[in-house]
Amino acid sequence: MRKAPYFLHNKKGFALIMVLWVVIILMVIVMSFSLLAKTETKAALYFRESLAKRFVAQAGLERAIMEIYYRKANLNKTTIPDSGETLRVDGSAIEGDVGDDRYVVRIFNEAGRINLNTMDEQNKIILDNLLVNLGVPKEAADTIVDSALDWVDKDPLHRLSGAEDDYYRSLPNPYKAKNAPFDTVEELLLVKGVTPDILFGTKDRKGLIQFVTVYGDASRINVNVAPKEVIMALPGVTEDTADRIIDRRKQAELKTLDDVRSVMGGRYNGVSSYIDTAESPGYAIESTGFRKEDRRGHGVRAIVVIQAEGTYEYVYYKTPAEMTR
Repeated sequence: MRKAPYFLHNKKGFALIMVLWVVIILMVIVMSFSLLAKTETKAALYFRESLAKRFVAQAGLERAIMEIYYRKANLNKTTIPDSGETLRVDGSAIEGDVGDDRYVVRIFNEAGRINLNTMDEQNKIILDNLLVNLGVPKEAADTIVDSALDWVDKDPLHRLSGAEDDYYRSLPNPYKAKNAPFDTVEELLLVKGVTPDILFGTKDRKGLIQFVTVYGDASRINVNVAPKEVIMALPGVTEDTADRIIDRRKQAELKTLDDVRSVMGGRYNGVSSYIDTAESPGYAIESTGFRKEDRRGHGVRAIVVIQAEGTYEYVYYKTPAEMTR
């Protein structure tokens, strides 16, 4: 039997190789489409879950606003209609359900924080003490406090440890001191001495952003709603005194300065000019939404100001947002 010419065998081998390559290419295309479909499916599911958590967190935010109105309407009443209870605005956690999902919301009255826009030479010691208690060296704390005051005031003269235009113009990216009130707390990053770690904190240390505000006109600290760190920053207040105040207000709110005096005892006279029990119209709300048993939630942080006519205004809104630790 005659053998087929060599070139015919060669063509058959070449055809087989081409078929194999086509099959491989098709398999790669199919696998690519399959991987792409899986990726898009997972992305869609993640987006849906994230959106659902955000809506749950928003429900917690709306609940908080309702509670603020209820609190303001009944705060000074001896008896509250329907045997209700006004929720605290000191950051205590409030939990609620939305179907099978849940939210955790915290309300902070801004009078419990240090107001950067009402800080002056008399009460700046509170911010200085707070920075030192947060682990900032005393010299650096003095620089931040004096520079924050220089940032707001309208004169070109800098304080002992402060900074004005001459310092900011010498930076690689020069700018001028604002000489006007802070619009946001994040604006502190423009102030001499403030770093992201100091403002936002680290894994081991809380950030300044949790304890200062630029909203409202309160120049004194409301110890009934202030965090422990702010109470301890008051001149002469020890951790033991701060713990007594917090334990006492958990039982019943400190509605008057006489209530505060009864808890602080002899230390009251040293801090009386720095404290108050009046609430600010501004409230910070942190709401986290969770899906069913999921431990990772979506955070929403907002600041609302209750207007004199009974309406409210959002002056800050961030999502997703880191929650207070």
